[in-house]
Amino acid sequence: MSMIGFPLLLIPLAICNIVIFLMPGVQFAAPLFTLTLMSGVAWPVTLGDVLLALGIVLLLLEVIKGARPGAKYFTDHLLSLIVFGGAAAEFAMLPQFGSSIYFLLTLLALVDFLSGVALRTRRSARAVAVPSVAPVAESILKSGPEPVIVHPDAPTATAHPEVSAPGIQSGGGTSSDQPRR
Repeated sequence: MSMIGFPLLLIPLAICNIVIFLMPGVQFAAPLFTLTLMSGVAWPVTLGDVLLALGIVLLLLEVIKGARPGAKYFTDHLLSLIVFGGAAAEFAMLPQFGSSIYFLLTLLALVDFLSGVALRTRRSARAVAVPSVAPVAESILKSGPEPVIVHPDAPTATAHPEVSAPGIQSGGGTSSDQPRR
């Protein structure tokens, strides 16, 4: 299953739209449940908290998705821009969406779009800065020294080079600086 081209931050924004338009009695600030922390403090978790946490996790997945090689960058960036534009328009123009929770979700959509653009421009800049090494490698390989052909009939200068160390050579233990022929 491929998530290419699907803006993940659309999920918490769509949940907000569903709650606002279809469930007018549900409040984002009303506690869904309460967690007791190790310090003994009771932490009331609201629907807004859950939507923001979901948005942050989905933003992480969007950044990971945008950083992968071979991604469909244009489609992902265009859809992220459309999601941000729609969320910003709802926040600015519709009074039901004028809350800090929806503003922060809109801000997450903006971060998603800008991080995708930043990743794309950085990858493009790196690709331009690193020249291709293929022409250089080919020229080095072509300009190398010619191979030397050694005939098996030809005598070599020294068949067995000797080291001047008494007692180690098999030639009787004499130390000579000149190799034997």
